[in-house]
Amino acid sequence: MTRPSEARAALIAGVGCYAIWGFIPLVFQSMGAIGADAWEIMAHRMVWSLLLAAVLVAVLRQWDQVVAALRDPRTLGWLVVSTLLIAVNWTTYVMAVNGGRTLDASLGYYLNPLLNMAAGAWLFRERLSRTGLIAIGLAAVGVALQAAALGHLPWVSLLLGFSFCAYGIIRKKISVDAGPGLFVECLILALPGLAWVLWLTAQGTGHFGQSAPATLWLLAAGPATVVPMAMFAWAARRMPYSTMGFLQFLAPSIVFVIGTLQGEPLGALRLVSFGFIWGGAVVFAIGALTRKRDEAPEAGVAPEPGLTDDPAEDRARP
Repeated sequence: MTRPSEARAALIAGVGCYAIWGFIPLVFQSMGAIGADAWEIMAHRMVWSLLLAAVLVAVLRQWDQVVAALRDPRTLGWLVVSTLLIAVNWTTYVMAVNGGRTLDASLGYYLNPLLNMAAGAWLFRERLSRTGLIAIGLAAVGVALQAAALGHLPWVSLLLGFSFCAYGIIRKKISVDAGPGLFVECLILALPGLAWVLWLTAQGTGHFGQSAPATLWLLAAGPATVVPMAMFAWAARRMPYSTMGFLQFLAPSIVFVIGTLQGEPLGALRLVSFGFIWGGAVVFAIGALTRKRDEAPEAGVAPEPGLTDDPAEDRARP
């Protein structure tokens, strides 16, 4: 049983990680302001995340699990696939928030828990309640209206939502804890990331080392990635599932406000489409808060795209 003091700390950590994920577009935009493009930002995110992931594994004393994952061809193969998915997700996100499409990024992460519900019912035969069906239906209408408002499918939002949903499915099916999985995925990403950083340096087009602000912002890519994931993993195991299910909408809400304040176009039809998405989110949250504790969860709680396990993984059927 979680002690009251630990429960309060878990709540603070949970709110903290989603708040960081909510404001992280400002970090990437600051990197863009110094001249770094999405590929350079991603390269540094890959490299510096590995160092912090190694620290996390060392603190948790889980190097034996890292070795086991690297020696098991099946596990390593699936981790390669999950790494490719998260690389697509991360790159799309950075391109979106640095390319004036922060609202699209927000929509993608409103959709994610609803996609998790649908995937859970389809792939894992998890029970989908009436509130779950209503939430998914409202989200579907919202996406259709978004497409009508934009004149095309909101591919950025869909790519963000579906890539992380697929990532979560893979991580749910392989038996690798959060810390070791984080390290292996960062290890795979760090190799091309380091190569790109070195190439930029050799060409004289890299921004790392050019000035103190540029260097500090690029170094921040590591902690901006790993710190909220570590907070999430710690909080998710000490907090009621329904609470985490409710908190996960904090991040896209902050991202939405950032996009709006930065003047991204938000016409009437697009605002209505977000209204349906928010409706689905509210229905999801109500279902999570009213669900009995002894019932199986309907869907995974999804963080900002990162290399951490779905807390529902601990409750997954064998």
